[in-house]
Amino acid sequence: MFINNPFADIAAAIPPSMMKLYVVLMILLVIAGTLLDMRHKQSAKYFFENSKKAKKNAKVEVSGGKKAGLAVKTVANEVLTSSEFCNSKRRLSHLMTMYGFIFFVISTAVLIFKYTGDTKAPVLWPILWHLGALSLCVGGYWFWFKIRVDVAAEGVKWHQFNGRGDLFILGLLFTATFGLLWSFFQAVGAGAFAWLLFALFIVSSTVLFGSVYWSKFAHMFFKPAAAFQKKVAQADGSNENLPMDYDLSDPEVQAKFPDIPEYMGSQPKNMGLGIKREAPQHY
Repeated sequence: MFINNPFADIAAAIPPSMMKLYVVLMILLVIAGTLLDMRHKQSAKYFFENSKKAKKNAKVEVSGGKKAGLAVKTVANEVLTSSEFCNSKRRLSHLMTMYGFIFFVISTAVLIFKYTGDTKAPVLWPILWHLGALSLCVGGYWFWFKIRVDVAAEGVKWHQFNGRGDLFILGLLFTATFGLLWSFFQAVGAGAFAWLLFALFIVSSTVLFGSVYWSKFAHMFFKPAAAFQKKVAQADGSNENLPMDYDLSDPEVQAKFPDIPEYMGSQPKNMGLGIKREAPQHY
């Protein structure tokens, strides 16, 4: 099963050209859904206006080299390692789901576009397809049945459906699950039942890629941009118009905010670590 290309096995019944057309249509649906989502939320307008506001309030100019370094840091932290998740279990679940999806999608495209004809696929690509789907399932079901239901996180019962975010994760899970089941039952010669699972696999993937406008799918494109913009705002001193982390006992700070001594005295007490007083148990 793991070294078998499931798409090559159905090439006699479904022409490879039809499979390729389906993949292209799914790509177009993702692009169209993302553009519609941007137009509806005006996210691009928000990013540009926020960038202009930050540049206007900047205290120092961030060089191109510095921005390139921040971009690399964003890719390394927020994209490749998902460092925004404080909870290690949630982070691992997210990484398994994310990398599983990436390997699953890439290997699907390679297997369909290069190896549904006479050329046999190298063992690597079917293995990546199956392991990608398996990793997606492990990370996704771990999140759905264990992490998501924890009251320290969302506290949502596993059978409750909560809209956009759930549409995305369920689309991922059903696509990977039916894909694995289809591959297995096709490998053991289950006939009609394997074709039923294939149909469910196609329906699930169509819902996943066709519901980008209504689901949380597009967040994977917006999140890195927001993280990069935040890093630039911190580097140029605009800090997204948020107050700086002041030392309230500093005379210069008290001169800038004269009501501090009035309400807190000339030597304000250390208020402690706040939310940093213990390791995070949530996301």
